[in-house]
Amino acid sequence: MAFIGGASAFIESSLAQLYKRRDRDGFIGGPAYYMQRGLGARWMGVLFAVILIICFPIAFSSLQANTIQATIAGSLGGESAAWLPWVTGGALALLMGLVIFGGVRRIASVTQTLVPIMALLYLLLGVVIVAMHIERLPGVFATIFLEAFGPNEVVGAALGYIILTGVKRGMFSNEAGLGSAPNAGASAAVTHPVKQGLVQTLGVYFDTFLVCSITAFIILVSVPDLAGAERGIGLTQGAVVSALGTWSNILLIVIIFLLAFSSILGNYYYGQTNVEFITSRTGVLLGYRLFAIAAVFTGALVSADVVWNFADGAMGFMALVNLVAIALLSGIAFKLLKDYTQQRREGLDPVFTRARLPEVSGIEVWEDELSVTGPIDLPASRRR
Repeated sequence: MAFIGGASAFIESSLAQLYKRRDRDGFIGGPAYYMQRGLGARWMGVLFAVILIICFPIAFSSLQANTIQATIAGSLGGESAAWLPWVTGGALALLMGLVIFGGVRRIASVTQTLVPIMALLYLLLGVVIVAMHIERLPGVFATIFLEAFGPNEVVGAALGYIILTGVKRGMFSNEAGLGSAPNAGASAAVTHPVKQGLVQTLGVYFDTFLVCSITAFIILVSVPDLAGAERGIGLTQGAVVSALGTWSNILLIVIIFLLAFSSILGNYYYGQTNVEFITSRTGVLLGYRLFAIAAVFTGALVSADVVWNFADGAMGFMALVNLVAIALLSGIAFKLLKDYTQQRREGLDPVFTRARLPEVSGIEVWEDELSVTGPIDLPASRRR
């Protein structure tokens, strides 16, 4: 599944780079753009954009706000349940407003600082907990395979449910094939579309094999018996506290906040990119911003099950539309890969221009090598 996800991430991100366009802040693109420019189907791009706006800045941001609220509530033992969701939702909405009204550059500045800190802290926490219970690790691996592929699961048709759940949660984690990550990937300034495609592919394996696996290990080495265990973020929180003590609640709150809030900002940017694809009217963008802030506030108040069900449904429709598009355009992505590998064999740092694929239409940028690499500021040039 990870291999399929990696291939999907490569294709969609390479296409998003190829069909991106310039705007006042740099580059903008994503599946809606390659549906319009690559397939000539603006209606399909608009459909995808609408689904993404519903799925990410509304459903998924609500879920992240709910996760932050649940983590804080769990650390307080539920003593402040009456007022905590309102305060948490209000604080998140305020912070989000301060960032998003600062523009795309502020979003990038905040997230590029938060995400590495979040990832390193969480991985370090997981390694420490696993090391403390290293003697349980063989049993953990045995449990994973026996519970997933044991005879009872296969005969009882539970295997299909396990796989389906894994696919849904895997898409939520690494977004491969979903069509969300290419909206951010298109904003990167690279010299060849394939370079960004390979970066996005690496992200799939990082999420799947490191972040998700370390979460499973934290839970299974700390809570060997999952019968009657709490669901959701409370399960991970309980596992961390049982391994490290109550002080770790504060550390986990910080990590979850960094993870979830950076995701909220990323979700907002995905939505903004697609709102701008549909219309450039400033009034519509302002309304979208207010609606996205309201979704975060509401997410801290509602039940997690309600948000998860809504997010899963929207995610399924979104993936279906995007997978059809990348299947139809995959030939172009492989032509890009062929061009990239050919330049690498020649000992070059690959640089793409649209003249290298003259048969492909709809490419706005990539005009010539100078526009791709930028002017070289040599000392001799400055003297002249």
